[in-house]
Amino acid sequence: MKNIKKIVALTGAGISAESGITTFRDSGGMWEQYDVMEVASIDGWHKNPQLMLRFYNERRKQLGEVEPNDAHRILAELEKDFDVTIVTQNVDNLHERGGSTKIIHLHGELTKARSSKDANMIIDVGYNPIEWGEKAPDGSQLRPHIVWFGEAVPLIAKAAETVSNADILLIIGTSLNVYPAAGLVGYAKRNASIFLIDPNEVAHTGSNITVIREKATTGMVKVKNLIYD
Repeated sequence: MKNIKKIVALTGAGISAESGITTFRDSGGMWEQYDVMEVASIDGWHKNPQLMLRFYNERRKQLGEVEPNDAHRILAELEKDFDVTIVTQNVDNLHERGGSTKIIHLHGELTKARSSKDANMIIDVGYNPIEWGEKAPDGSQLRPHIVWFGEAVPLIAKAAETVSNADILLIIGTSLNVYPAAGLVGYAKRNASIFLIDPNEVAHTGSNITVIREKATTGMVKVKNLIYD
């Protein structure tokens, strides 16, 4: 039986930006419009939950208006010949809609809500708003199913194990600035082939990393050709 190579793709905001998802970090991004601690931290939730709900309702509405791009679709196509797992920092569902079937959402999922008291009480909300006063089954206020600053990242250990088994690691559209996700690269095997796709300069260590200074869509075309070469 043929040994199928394992590909793990670590994806960040850059892959979704090409679909029209507003990023935090880029010029004109959300960090210029909002104080990140007001809309992306657990302290912000305790301070002003209604602002947080409005912010994520806007993000959810925007998500329903965009489509996956070629980078998402190429990752899905690779499943025909490889065992592909996506480890994403993004909270959108563009990987799913692009056709990928194995996705680890490190920072939660925008189309889901959960209890304010029980992190395991999760419900699908699709692209609908979460209203102030809307309750989870346990009677607590529904909140976005997002991992905020100040909260633990429950799936980080699973992601680290997944990366450690990769034959090929793709790093796509992430600045490698946000931990613990940025530390996942350190779990890669010594003999793993690592490709870093980003149009910007990204600080990294390791001579075995092939850097492709391209946006996600054109970069993934090049990576696909290299992988099949």
